[in-house]
Amino acid sequence: MSGRFEGAVPLFRKEVLRFWKVAFQTVAAPVLTAVLYLLIFGHVLEAHIKVFGEIGYTAFLVPGLVMMSLLQNAFANSSSSLIQSKVTGNLVFVLVAPLSHWAWFSAYVGAAVVRGLAVGLGVLAVTVWFAPAVPVAAGWVFVFALLGAAMMGALGLVAGLWAEKFDQIAAFQNFIVMPMTFLSGVFYSVGSLPPFWQAFSHLNPFFYMIDGFRYGFFGVSDVPPWTSLAVVTVSLLAVSAVALQLLRSGYKLRT
Repeated sequence: MSGRFEGAVPLFRKEVLRFWKVAFQTVAAPVLTAVLYLLIFGHVLEAHIKVFGEIGYTAFLVPGLVMMSLLQNAFANSSSSLIQSKVTGNLVFVLVAPLSHWAWFSAYVGAAVVRGLAVGLGVLAVTVWFAPAVPVAAGWVFVFALLGAAMMGALGLVAGLWAEKFDQIAAFQNFIVMPMTFLSGVFYSVGSLPPFWQAFSHLNPFFYMIDGFRYGFFGVSDVPPWTSLAVVTVSLLAVSAVALQLLRSGYKLRT
């Protein structure tokens, strides 16, 4: 089993250093964006909306913004790394190394998880000044943050393997990742929607990541956390299986 992951650690370190060297752009900028969302939406709607009965809107918004930032940046890390290596031609230096598809997967997804968690923690650390958020079930917070970041890292790997230029990655993020994130209950409770849109939202796996993560803070959610955990786990396994198969076949890596 260890042979499958041989060489994964150096590649993982390379990927972490890649984003950490420009942390002002890859970590600080998403944190600032999340704070702006909080200031604008929280200021406008705090006095008008209560969620789950008695939770203030700003407090409700904080976990959603944390998870949204975490998911988007985990995806961006693995997808941007692969497409950048393809376009610049330095992917060849990774290809000549005797790395299995398991090593590629664990390194790229692992680095994506690190970046996602770093951004999420940064958003939480800054937004807590506006609305203190103390988890009532920290275990759920950690589980959904970890699984969500891993799933988006694997999805970014799939997108990076598929894409041949930066425009395709941008299209994948703008037309798939961003709409699914924004329509997952980041800024509202899905339970407040009409029945049709509630059912539609329940088809979105991003909803379960954010709803389960939010449960860890408030102890209440739109669906039971175990349901969210099951959906997120199945989604992670499905996306990971696709990514591993593409890596194993060398899909668009040697062309």
